[in-house]
Amino acid sequence: MDRVALVRRYYDALDEHDYAALESILAPEFRQRRPDRTFEGREAFVRFMREERPNPDTTHELEAVIGEDGRVAARGRVLDGDRVLFAFADFFELDAGRIVALETYSR
Repeated sequence: MDRVALVRRYYDALDEHDYAALESILAPEFRQRRPDRTFEGREAFVRFMREERPNPDTTHELEAVIGEDGRVAARGRVLDGDRVLFAFADFFELDAGRIVALETYSR
């Protein structure tokens, strides 16, 4: 899977609640930093998304996904139905066909 397709699969897995797929594309040492918290490790992130996500019914509308040299950037909006909750920019680091790190910015 190419790097842009891998990142698109990440958003699909979140939106479809496909936590097995999500786990398969994240490296065990996966780390996400976002404005409200940091997740250290794939297990902690997947558990949060499966069990503690405040609004599991959101979807991601991607406006752009670009990749170069093991890095991918995505820009989009998180929607609850037709309502825009916030805009985001995600910066992914990839290695060996898996996502190892994600830095998230939102407004």
